[in-house]
Order: sequence, then C-alpha cells, then structure tokens
Amino acid sequence: MNDSGVRAVDVVVIGAGQAGLSAAYHLRRTGLTPGRDFVVLDHAPRPGGAWQFRWPSLTYGKVHGMHSLPGMELGDADGDRPSSEVVGEYFTAYEEAFGLQVRRPVEVTAVREGHGGRLRVETSQGVWTARAVISATGTWDRPFWPHYPGQETFRGRQLHTSGYRGPQEFAGQRVVVVGGGASGTQHLMEIAGVAAGTTWVTRRPPVFREGPFTEEWGRRAVAMVEERVRRGLPPQSVVSVTGLPVNDAIRAARDRGVLDRLPMFDRITPDGVAWDSGRTVAADTILWATGFRAAIDHLSPLRLREPGGGIQLDGTRVVWDERIHLLGYGPSASTIGANRAGRSAVRDVRRLLERSGDPAPVGASAA
Repeated sequence: MNDSGVRAVDVVVIGAGQAGLSAAYHLRRTGLTPGRDFVVLDHAPRPGGAWQFRWPSLTYGKVHGMHSLPGMELGDADGDRPSSEVVGEYFTAYEEAFGLQVRRPVEVTAVREGHGGRLRVETSQGVWTARAVISATGTWDRPFWPHYPGQETFRGRQLHTSGYRGPQEFAGQRVVVVGGGASGTQHLMEIAGVAAGTTWVTRRPPVFREGPFTEEWGRRAVAMVEERVRRGLPPQSVVSVTGLPVNDAIRAARDRGVLDRLPMFDRITPDGVAWDSGRTVAADTILWATGFRAAIDHLSPLRLREPGGGIQLDGTRVVWDERIHLLGYGPSASTIGANRAGRSAVRDVRRLLERSGDPAPVGASAA
C-alpha cells in the first residue's frame, strides 16, 4: 500500500444492483479477476440492489418483468412472495456463483481526478484508484419531492414512495396520492381498499396502454429516452414514454372509480390540498409517488453535467471522459436495459484498458 492505504485496481464498479452485477459478470468474463483487477462497491447492507428496499406488498407477481442476469436464469419464482425477497435471494446466489466479492456496506462519497490519469474513488472504507469507473447507482437513493406552496403547514403526514411500506398504515385515513406512474397507481389501488377515501392527482393525464408491449414499441421508447441523454438532458423514465400497461387490476380499479384523476393541486393547506378554482380536498396523508432522480452526486467533482442538467452519453460512456460509464441511467434503467448496458460498458472499458496499458502504481495494493 501507499498514499495512506490507497488501493489500485483497473476498474471500480459502484453499485451492485442489476446493472452493477451485469458489469461485474462481463468484466470477469473478459479475464479480469474480482478483488484484484476490479472491485464492486455497494452501499446497501445486503445483496438485492434497490429491490431490497421495496415495500412488502409489492409481490413478485406484481413486478412488470424481471429479466435474468447474464449467465444465470432467475427461474420460476413464487408470485405471491415479496419481490424484495425473491430478488435478494437471486442476487445473493449470483454473487456467490461468480465469486464477485462485492464489498458492502461501502459508501462512495466522491470520484475525483487522481494522479497519472487515474481516477480517485473516495469511500467510507478508504480510497481506491482506477483506470475506469462504472457507476451503476440507479435512482433509489434520490427520491424526488416536489415543492408546493403551503407544504410546510400541512398538519398530516407526508411520505414518499421510498418510505411506503404497504396499505395497512393508511387504514381509515383520507389519502391524497400524487403521481401518475406505476408506483402511484399501485399505491392507490392498494390503499383504496382500506382508506376512508383516496384522491389521485397528477400533473398530466396518465396514459394507459392496452395490448402487449411489442419489441418494436420497446425499442422506440428506449430510443426516445436515449436521445435525451445523448443531448446532455436529464433522463426521463422509460415508463413516461411507454405509458402504463392495462391489466385486470387496472380495469377493476377504473370501474370502481379509484383511478378517477384530478389535475395537480395549486397549494397545500393545513388540512389538505386546494385548487385555485375553489376545490378543496381534506387529507390525513399526502403520498408523493413522484419518482426519483439519478444518484450521481459522487461524480460532482468531475464536473460532467451539461448546461441542460444531464450528463451527455454515447451509449453508456460519458462523452467528455471515456474512463467513466453510467449504468442504470436513462435508457439502461430497466432490467433488460441494465443487462445490455453492462455488456456494452465492459466492451468499451476493455478497449480502454488495452489501449492505455499502464501498470498499477508501484507499491499500491490491488486488493
């Protein structure tokens, strides 16, 4: 070791969700050794990525498709079990099967320019230097809370999807659900069965899509999201482009009036929400199902953001710094997108390593 315990590797992978594990698998396949040539750092307490934090009532059968990681099929899973358990067990088995040696819990605080063209990765468990960084941190750690006038005066409870644990805590309450995505509709349909009353508000009318999502439609949706990140704009979710798939539960909820939507309110009052038209709704709880933003603050020292607020990518590679790849960002946020992005990123990283060919600094530890 040197530099007060700095460890040197070829690649640091940040995050052990679907995208991070996919990248680690492909790094290993190219001949790099886990723990020596590359390291996977994960801030979560156990395997499972963001899935381990999902609410217990989100059973595996309610998940809109979970694609297997490369090299190991997920297989048949009990649709009545919590998705957090199913995916957590699968990721655990995956890490063990391929000997990925994920280090956790490790919080990455900053990625900076290092010496000799290397990147310096600062963490809660010391410093690594690397020739390339694959940042696969997703969005779960950055819940988005919109601000509306009067929000601080509300006497009830406000919580975000990230803090949702199931419908039982809303029994007998008047609940306003904010957000027109998949989480918002799922929360709303669950809560409506136990609440005294529910109100659904969204900024835009939700788009429900009948029929199957074809491969062609999926490609078009991903291409639209990809175009934004290519231009350096903040990414949109794929579901914002595809709309919400209609199933039997959605149809039943629409028939009961649960999915009757109101436009976004203009302000929050101590007792609920209000519109400039004079409409008011009393509420005990406001549930913000308003999505997440990319968790990339650790890259701030490198100043990669464009004037538009996003990071410009070519595939997964940051346009202005070929040493850095973003996975789970924009078009690679879906499970199948994460798998493909992991393979693509590693292909580019391998070319970079072969081209640069610089050895690790003398005296630095590779472990």
